[in-house]
Amino acid sequence: MSDRLLTHLRHVDLAVPDYDKQLDFYAGVWGLTRVAEDSGISFLAAEGSPEQYVVRLRKADEKRLDLVSYGAASRADVDTLAERLLAGGVQLISRPDEVATPGGGYAFRFFDVDGRTVEVSADVAVRRHRKIEAKEAIPVKLSHVVLNSPDLDRTRAWYERHLGFRLSDTLSSPHLGEVMHFMRISNQHHSMAIAKGPHTSLHHVSFEMRGIDEYMRGSGRVLRAGFKKVWGPGRHMAGDNTFTYFLDPHGNTVEYTTELECLDEDTWHPHVYDFSRPEVTDQWGTANAMNELVAKESFNDVDRGVFVAPPV
Repeated sequence: MSDRLLTHLRHVDLAVPDYDKQLDFYAGVWGLTRVAEDSGISFLAAEGSPEQYVVRLRKADEKRLDLVSYGAASRADVDTLAERLLAGGVQLISRPDEVATPGGGYAFRFFDVDGRTVEVSADVAVRRHRKIEAKEAIPVKLSHVVLNSPDLDRTRAWYERHLGFRLSDTLSSPHLGEVMHFMRISNQHHSMAIAKGPHTSLHHVSFEMRGIDEYMRGSGRVLRAGFKKVWGPGRHMAGDNTFTYFLDPHGNTVEYTTELECLDEDTWHPHVYDFSRPEVTDQWGTANAMNELVAKESFNDVDRGVFVAPPV
C-alpha cells in the first residue's frame, strides 16, 4: 500500500474474568477515568487525550485481547482501506458502518495475519480533555501497544503491506536473532511493536505520562499499591523512551512511559540494536537486568480468542 491511511492508535479492548478487580485497577491506581459503563463493559479515558476512551474492559470467562483500534482521517479513508483489504484477501469481520460506542463514528473490523481483531474508525467525536498539570501522575494518553507473534517477520510484512506501517527499529541478539520490530504510522517512533513470542498474545500496553517526574510518581504509586513491577524504571535506546512495566490483576503487562522519540520520516533509517548490550535495553542502568524471567512475564497467556487465519 503506497499511502498511509491510519493516523493514530485509539484504544485497546480487553476481556477479563475478574471484571471488578480489573476495573478497580485501571480506574483507580492506574489513573484512568470511567466515562461509560453498561452490563459488564466499561470504557476508560485518559484525561489528557481527545479519544473517547483508551481502554475498554469486558467481563468474560477467559481473558483475551478483544481488539486494537486505530483512527483514520475520514469516512472516505475508512471505505478506501476496507476495499483495499478485501482486494488483498484480508478477512473482514464487518463492513464500514456507524458504531454505537462512546463518541460514535464510522468503523469496520477485520482479522490481522495472527487472527487478532483490528478496528479502524473515523468521525469519532472528540472528547473534552484537559492539560495534565505538574505532579499530576495520571496517563496523558495511550502511547503504544506491543503484540506477541510466533512469526515476527510475517506479522511485520502483513502490517506493512496492508496497513502502511513502516519499520523504525529492530531489536536483535547474536543468540536469538531478531526479537522485536518497532512499527510506526506517524512520526512517533512506534504506535505498535511486534515481539517474538511462543504464541499469539498481548505483550504490553503503554501509557504516556506528562513528564519524568509524573512518570516516577505514578510508578511509585503503583508500587505502593502492591502491584508487581516487572521491569524498570529505565530508558530504552530504541524510541529513547522511559519505561516501568507492571502486571495488572490478570497478568497483562502495562507500562508507564514518557518522551517517546519523534522521527524525521524523510531521513530516518532503521537501526538493528543488539539487546544483549545492557545500554540498549536501559540507557540509564537503573532498571533490573533484562533476563529470561523478565522476558517471559510479557509472553502472557495464549490468547485463545483469536481467529486462526491462513497465511496472507
